Amino acid sequence: MNQKAWLATLDDVLPLFGHRNWVVVADSAYPAQCSPGIETIAVPDCHTEVVRAVLRRVDAAAHLSATVYIDAELAAVAEEDAPGVSAYRQELDCIFDGQPRIAAPHEEIIAKLDEAARRFRVLIVKTPMRIPYTSVFIELGCGYWTAEAEGRLRKALS
Repeated sequence: MNQKAWLATLDDVLPLFGHRNWVVVADSAYPAQCSPGIETIAVPDCHTEVVRAVLRRVDAAAHLSATVYIDAELAAVAEEDAPGVSAYRQELDCIFDGQPRIAAPHEEIIAKLDEAARRFRVLIVKTPMRIPYTSVFIELGCGYWTAEAEGRLRKALS
């Protein structure tokens, strides 16, 4: 799928997506998942450019917010085992530029994603990246309602 086509797919789904949906920018070894709610598209574009494009579009969608997860294992991947991993980690730091991200064990993130996919749609954008533990998992939230506001609402209802 060329860049124009995958960006059009992303632009088509983001207006439909809301809290509890996910967008994943995955490396090339990421498996094809079989949950009916998961759509996987393969793209030829640079992994970090795809991450940037997805985050820009999510940020531009006023109805969405993003919680970003990265694999905790990424911090321990050695350069001699995966050439380019150090540069990738530095580039991720630049992409997020202080924006919070949650590092969690890969299997925990996958379990959260699998649970969400049972009831909600997930878009996986698979790139040609060939460094392990480089997938970026974006859990979407509501862009106009905060956890604090939700807490006040729940307290008022009890």
